[in-house]
Amino acid sequence: QVQVAESGGGLVQAGGSLKLSCVPSGRTFSRYAMGWFRRPPGKEREFVAGISGSSDRTYYADSVTGRFTISRDNAKNTIYLQMNSLKPEDTAVYYCAATVGVAGSRRWSDYGYWGQGTQVTVSP
Repeated sequence: QVQVAESGGGLVQAGGSLKLSCVPSGRTFSRYAMGWFRRPPGKEREFVAGISGSSDRTYYADSVTGRFTISRDNAKNTIYLQMNSLKPEDTAVYYCAATVGVAGSRRWSDYGYWGQGTQVTVSP
């Protein structure tokens, strides 16, 4: 059983930056591929970024490529999402998720463990 907790959300002006953190529980953290998803207001949950257990592969949605960076520190059991050049359309609840399946999957149903989410609001 893995439990996941996100932090780091908040309110930022367009063009600004935020760094989200995700701390999954469990001793076998490196076994899990991790992903960040988001749910914009009134829209479906969507894939943002993913990373393999060993950090050798990363994946991004087209909308965030070049602006967001996913990373993990297995020694600290922590996943990060560095978000730069934020836009109002990045406003959403951001979720961290873990899977024992294929890294980089864009299907939320492939992830078995989810956090409660953290709100990110980008003002114009």
